[in-house]
Amino acid sequence: MDDEIQLISDGDGLAVIGNPTAVERFLVSEGLPSKDLGLQRLRPVLNIGAGAARAGSEIAADSGRWVKLTKDSAQLVEKYGLRESAKSGLSTGVLKGNSGQIKGFVEFTKGSRSFLGNPAVLAGAAGIMAQLAMRQTMDEITDYLAAIDEKVDDVLRAQKDAVLADMIGVDLVVEESMTIREQVGRVSEVTWSKVQATSVTIARTQAYALRQLDALAEKLEHNTKIGDLAKTSKDAELKVQEWLAVLARCFQLQDAIAVLELDRVLDTSPEELDRHRLGLRAARRNRLDLISRSTERLMIRMEAAAGTANTKVLLHPAASRAVVHSSEHVAVAVVDFQGRLGIERGRQSLEARRWVDAATEVRDKVLETGAEVRDKVLETGAEGVDAARQLGNETLDRARSVTGRLSGEIAERALRWRGNDERG
Repeated sequence: MDDEIQLISDGDGLAVIGNPTAVERFLVSEGLPSKDLGLQRLRPVLNIGAGAARAGSEIAADSGRWVKLTKDSAQLVEKYGLRESAKSGLSTGVLKGNSGQIKGFVEFTKGSRSFLGNPAVLAGAAGIMAQLAMRQTMDEITDYLAAIDEKVDDVLRAQKDAVLADMIGVDLVVEESMTIREQVGRVSEVTWSKVQATSVTIARTQAYALRQLDALAEKLEHNTKIGDLAKTSKDAELKVQEWLAVLARCFQLQDAIAVLELDRVLDTSPEELDRHRLGLRAARRNRLDLISRSTERLMIRMEAAAGTANTKVLLHPAASRAVVHSSEHVAVAVVDFQGRLGIERGRQSLEARRWVDAATEVRDKVLETGAEVRDKVLETGAEGVDAARQLGNETLDRARSVTGRLSGEIAERALRWRGNDERG
């Protein structure tokens, strides 16, 4: 039994449970960074269900590690033939191997030990996995807010609106509660009483920020003149990042409250933990859908503005270039933001329309209007070519910069997790 490990996947992460040596060997063989699952926190559920005493003794002896599901690690679910439960949404399985042989962990075997066979303990493990996934997102949002120029604290403090002013107080209360949780290891009634009414304020602030983004999208839709479009696009370029920062902080605080809430349910009503986890998961998905729709609308308006600008690159090269530049800046900001929240979106990068394509459309008119107009259009078109070429290079550089920064931060966090666990 020493080489048997149990796998649990909830779609966001993968828990690897078993003998510490076997678990470590499996993770090394797959090249996966991991975090401590914290099995000791399952004590409140050990008195629930048959075989609880046996489960308790095995939990005490086992090691549990958590791996965030990425494109690569998610393939393990299929690779090892995990079976999904329609009721809980969890995929589980048991792997067995020969002592000392990493390659032995390749065979899925039917049957399960008491950990996977005890619904209450399994639900508790799923609850902890949900907390770790949300903490991971919270860490990524912290990195995001540190990386952008407009820190969310600066944005909030610069606002006189009461909705955003209330947000600052909620921020302090939630941070304090999370600190107490880390020190105590649980969420007491006193701690929970501080934060249980803060969700309304966060939701109100989120709605406010979404309305601001929608207002920017509407302005872009109603402007048709290239000069007005350039001004509105520049305004959006400056403000979008600020409101994305507010949205990111709202989402981070909502995840923090959910983490505290799961702890509280685990302590007071462990038999309801699984249903509560699924409810929080659905609510979180709804928030993501709402944010996704709003940011997508903004992207569509910015893309439409860039398309309008590209059709006028011959006669208004400077203004057209400014619109497309602002559109690209907003696109990079939104894609980065969506990535930190786990919103994936397939999108081709905007590209300024080549002057030679535009010139083809007006070629006949140029020939008809004579040498003076032809010379003027060719001169303007040359500026359009330079603008489009320079914009394309800048866009590529920005995309490479964002991709490189994200990859570097992910690698750095993976090393930091393993280093922290080794010191602990």
